Amino acid sequence: MKHRAIVSTARKAYGELAPAFVDYSEDVLFGDLWRREQLSLRDRSLVTIAVLVAGGGIGQLPYHLRLAQENGLSTEELVEAITHLAFYAGWPRAASALDCIKVIAESLER
Repeated sequence: MKHRAIVSTARKAYGELAPAFVDYSEDVLFGDLWRREQLSLRDRSLVTIAVLVAGGGIGQLPYHLRLAQENGLSTEELVEAITHLAFYAGWPRAASALDCIKVIAESLER
């Protein structure tokens, strides 16, 4: 099963500043790695969210939470995963991730 293309925001954010970073993001990360068929996009999103929460990568989390929802994860599943992560990655990191989900969920309700 071929995976659909993932749209990167790197060009808009870093295009003029770091063109090589943009190329790697679009061509290698989202153009190759995310398109490998050994894991579903849903699974890749769940793994990515777990690593971002565990590593404190809150700046990248909103993009990946939205992508996770596009890839089939519900808000309820994301909240459950982050609740689970609280015991392994730390309570403050999980709370920060839940704040991100809350903002995204509120924006979807509007």
